[in-house]
Amino acid sequence: MCGDTPPPNAVSQVEAAGGTSAPIRITAIAALGGLLFGYDSAVINGAVSAIESRFQVDSALLGFAIASALLGAAAGAMSAGRIADRYGRLVAMRAAALMFLLSAVGAGFATNVEMLVTFRIVGGIGVGLASVIAPAYIAEISPAQVRGRLGSMQQLAIVTGIFFSLLVDYAFTTLAGGSQEILWVGIEAWRWMFLAMCVPALAYGLLSLTIPESPRYLIAQGHFYEARSVLAALVGENGLDQRFASIRSSLERETQPSIRDLKGTSFGLMPIVWIGIGLSVFQQFVGINVIFYYSSVLWQAVGFDESSSLQITVMTSVVNIATTLIAIVYIDRVGRRPLLIVGSVGMAVTLATMAFIFGTASTIVVDGVTTPQLNGLQGPIALVAANLFVVAFGMSWGPVVWVLLGETFPNRIRAAALSLAACAQWAANWLITVTFPSMKDFSLGIAYGFYAVCAVLSLVFVLRWVKETKGLELEAMQI
Repeated sequence: MCGDTPPPNAVSQVEAAGGTSAPIRITAIAALGGLLFGYDSAVINGAVSAIESRFQVDSALLGFAIASALLGAAAGAMSAGRIADRYGRLVAMRAAALMFLLSAVGAGFATNVEMLVTFRIVGGIGVGLASVIAPAYIAEISPAQVRGRLGSMQQLAIVTGIFFSLLVDYAFTTLAGGSQEILWVGIEAWRWMFLAMCVPALAYGLLSLTIPESPRYLIAQGHFYEARSVLAALVGENGLDQRFASIRSSLERETQPSIRDLKGTSFGLMPIVWIGIGLSVFQQFVGINVIFYYSSVLWQAVGFDESSSLQITVMTSVVNIATTLIAIVYIDRVGRRPLLIVGSVGMAVTLATMAFIFGTASTIVVDGVTTPQLNGLQGPIALVAANLFVVAFGMSWGPVVWVLLGETFPNRIRAAALSLAACAQWAANWLITVTFPSMKDFSLGIAYGFYAVCAVLSLVFVLRWVKETKGLELEAMQI
């Protein structure tokens, strides 16, 4: 276990990844899990109407079908830490790639809503694995001075995946003349939306074979020669012995890491774990995924046709990418905490605006459902507010939470703590997603009002409990 003979592929994999630029290239490959995470999460957007019509489901069952992937994500997140600590970060990545591939094929050829839900859950397991492994792995291979930027690439990959999924939804719907129409070889457009995920899933699995294992995992397993070689290739020889000794000291333990290590005196868990859970829950309770899961249905409900609604959704995803780039530029300059504070304020204002617009709009009853009608400037104001909300989220809570989850936990509990925090995030995501169709039918004003209150509470949470981690080595993180 001591690894006193040269490893066969570790250094060559780092060199192949790009020499001195290795952390960037390795991060880009690891972040492909985020791209699939984003694609799998948002691809359902363009298929909602077709699924509702094809399988004849009501609002409650539709909400469950859409949110079913999130149940798998919670399960995948909970198991990710154990897989990563026992078998390695790369094994967990490859397992996620397999889940994405199975989900793409199964959902694409689903013959009933039960089969669709089953394979959406399988894809959700992949999402849950990727949501834990990517930030943990990226944090563990990144130099401290650029860890925020590299960690933010996970969110950039997620929003890029969302963009590609929405672009595919729009393109396939346009080509076929509707999401329920036949596109190619007798298969409807909405099915091709899922099948298209096979391409990035295969790329992710194959490219994961070309990157090295995390040096911190290797040290934890006693593979010291291999770990030192990878660490040297990533950060150079300057101060390497001291850094290696620091990592080794932080990982010394007599037992394998597990969820039991997270126990503490604060309601059963360590305070730092509760902070991670709080960040995860607030990231979802502001309602960001309502924009990406339901936006096409939402804009259709207020008067836009299917094609225009999908165009608006694609535009919103482009805004999300652009603002994530802002976060990448500034996260290692101004820090994590200031970005979260600015983002919370921006989200609260824009969500309150949307709550007011939808809450005061005139309504009509269509098929027993009360639908808001945006008149005059209400439509443009709601559209601008929705996109400014995405701006506020994309430059703050989107990327920064993933960075903090990857870096804020001490080495010996990182994977287990990240698993629990990510599981809480997916549970919160599921709750918001599954309740939105019914909330939409009841009152969009109340729905967005709730999200606005959560944005205000997120600001209080950051001011009270979140500490700055900019520039700190992972070994400096304290429980």
